[in-house]
Amino acid sequence: MARFLVIAASSGIGQAAFSLLTSAGHSVFTTARDTSKVTPDALLDATDFDAVDAVFRQAGELDGVVNCSGSLLLKSAHLTSKEQYQDVIDASLTTAFATVRAAGKHMSKGGSVVLVSSAAAMEGLANHEAIAAAKAGILGLTLSAAASYAGQNLRVNAVAPGLTQTPLTASLTGNETTRKYSESMHALGRLGTPEDIARAIVFLLDPANNWITGQVLAVDGGLSRVRPKMKA
Repeated sequence: MARFLVIAASSGIGQAAFSLLTSAGHSVFTTARDTSKVTPDALLDATDFDAVDAVFRQAGELDGVVNCSGSLLLKSAHLTSKEQYQDVIDASLTTAFATVRAAGKHMSKGGSVVLVSSAAAMEGLANHEAIAAAKAGILGLTLSAAASYAGQNLRVNAVAPGLTQTPLTASLTGNETTRKYSESMHALGRLGTPEDIARAIVFLLDPANNWITGQVLAVDGGLSRVRPKMKA
């Protein structure tokens, strides 16, 4: 049995990851900003470096951590305020950096760090400027941190989901027209589920897969790489 930390366990993907890990018999320490969706082991503002440090100390010796923090803003750059931009950067990139920073300090025996990027960081999608910038930053962070911490056997990888059906994306997935258009952009013809993403996270967290680092696993139904034939 391994021990894992799930940051932002109240998110759709975070809840799915927690469920899969506990079902497999692992011990899981969870955080969330509040108790409206789950009852976490610790309340955490994951943009606060000192608070993230404290959570790592509280969680004890870990085999892995996943940061599921994020946000969604679909606006072109000229319509995005500085405050909106900063909120997106903080929710995704700052929390990811704080997670890597704390893992580097506290996981001295090695283990796995998994970050959540997006297909939007690898494919030009209109009105995704802020979120694409934040999620692309996570890709760069993943590669650099994987190099920095390889010597202490700390692996750093990322998953890059396509559009996934979570409470965060309900405004998109709940609209039939938008949903059908989004489905058509994914080669496999459907949107993702939290479990689709969580299974990839669990794979990268698993100590059995300890020869994988510096990788970005696109779990996106082909969105970032595949253009299917047009249907007749």
